[in-house]
Amino acid sequence: MRVIHNLSKQKKLRQYFRNNETKAEELLWKFLKDSQLRYKFRRQHGVKQYVLDFYCPQLKLAVEADGDSHNYQSQNQHDWVRDKFLESLGITVIRYKNEDIILRMGDVLENLKDICDNLKNRQT
Repeated sequence: MRVIHNLSKQKKLRQYFRNNETKAEELLWKFLKDSQLRYKFRRQHGVKQYVLDFYCPQLKLAVEADGDSHNYQSQNQHDWVRDKFLESLGITVIRYKNEDIILRMGDVLENLKDICDNLKNRQT
């Protein structure tokens, strides 16, 4: 079996991201940690060459908090390639803008909970 999660060569990068999270990532993690949505999430989880902001292994769900840099075409292209690669592994990717996480956390959490429940229902 090929190892693709949390490759050892990325350990320092994942640690760096955990120690230097954005305000939106910090806020969202407060609601995702300790299975508060009834699903276990990991933060700064590696999949092959990519580091996901949040990942739920049970649902194969990646949650990304996108800042202003994601408004540029070059970043959009990178995100598209990344998302297609993750989808090829059966991982669903959901993206929220940092602004929405900070200003509309309730809406984000409600949407995310619905997505999680729908993915769970598809498994059964």
